[in-house]
Amino acid sequence: MTTSSALPEQAGRTCHNVVNPFHSTHYFAPELAAEMAKAGVENRRAAYFACRAAAMGAVGPGTVTATFYNFKHELIAEHVPAVWTVTTPEAVLEARLRAVDATLRRLLGKETVESPEMAEAARLALRAVEGCSRQARPLYAAHADQPVPDAPHLAYWHAATLLREHRGDGHLLALLDAELDGLEALVSHTASGRGMSYQGVMATRGWSEEDWAAAQERLRTRGLLDAEGELTEEGVRLRKDLERRTDRLDRAPYEHLGAEGVARLTELATGFTTAAMNAGAFPAALFGK
Repeated sequence: MTTSSALPEQAGRTCHNVVNPFHSTHYFAPELAAEMAKAGVENRRAAYFACRAAAMGAVGPGTVTATFYNFKHELIAEHVPAVWTVTTPEAVLEARLRAVDATLRRLLGKETVESPEMAEAARLALRAVEGCSRQARPLYAAHADQPVPDAPHLAYWHAATLLREHRGDGHLLALLDAELDGLEALVSHTASGRGMSYQGVMATRGWSEEDWAAAQERLRTRGLLDAEGELTEEGVRLRKDLERRTDRLDRAPYEHLGAEGVARLTELATGFTTAAMNAGAFPAALFGK
C-alpha cells in the first residue's frame, strides 16, 4: 500500500544515497575474494565483472562495457568472457550471496542482522522495488529476475541491489543525453568533489593518464572544465542537471513507497550504512578528490 502524501524534492535521491552503499559493501570485502576463489575466480577485477554481470548470464565484454559504462573496454575484455571458462553465472551468484551474508554479519553483527529493524528495511525496500520498471534497464531487469532471499538482511541487500541498478540504468540514459562518454562522466564527477577520487578511478577503471588528460581536454573544449581541472559554472550546471534527470527517471519506486515509507527507509538505511562504514567497509582512498 502506498501513501498519498507528497514526496519531498530529492527524497528519492537522499534515500538512494544511503541504501546504495549497503549493496556495495561486499565489493571491498575479503569474503568476496574468498568465495570467488572457491568458484575458480582469483583475479579481483574478474570477480567484480563476474559478480555484477552474472545475473545477465555468460555475456561478453561488449555487454559488460555497455551496462557498466565507465570502465575501459580493453580492461573488461581482459577478463570477460574468459571468466566464464572457469566458472558459471549460477556459481558466481551463489558465491556472491554467501559473501554478502558473511560480510554483513562481520560488519554489522548478529544482533543487527537479525533485528526487527532489518526486517522492516527489507519490507520497505522491496515495496519500493514494486514501482521499478524493466524497460531499457538491463542491469536492473536481470537482477529483478533473481529470487528474493529468505533472510531479512539478504532480502534487504537484494532490494538495495535492485534500487541501485534501477537508478544506475537511468543515470546512463542521462549521461548519453548529455553526450558524456564513460571517462568524461568520471572526470566531471570527480571534479565535482562527489565522485571517486582520481586515484580510485585509475586503480579500478582501466584508464591511463593519457586517457584522463584527453577526456579533460574534451570537457574544456565544451566549456565544462577549466584549466585547473575544476568544473566551470556550466560544468556545475550540467552535473546538477544530470542528477535532476536521474531523479526524474528514478522517481517511480519512491513515489510507490510514499513519503512516510521513504523517510523511514532512509532512517533505517542511514543507520545500517553508517555502522558498516564505521566498521571499515570502504577504502577511504576511493572517494573525494
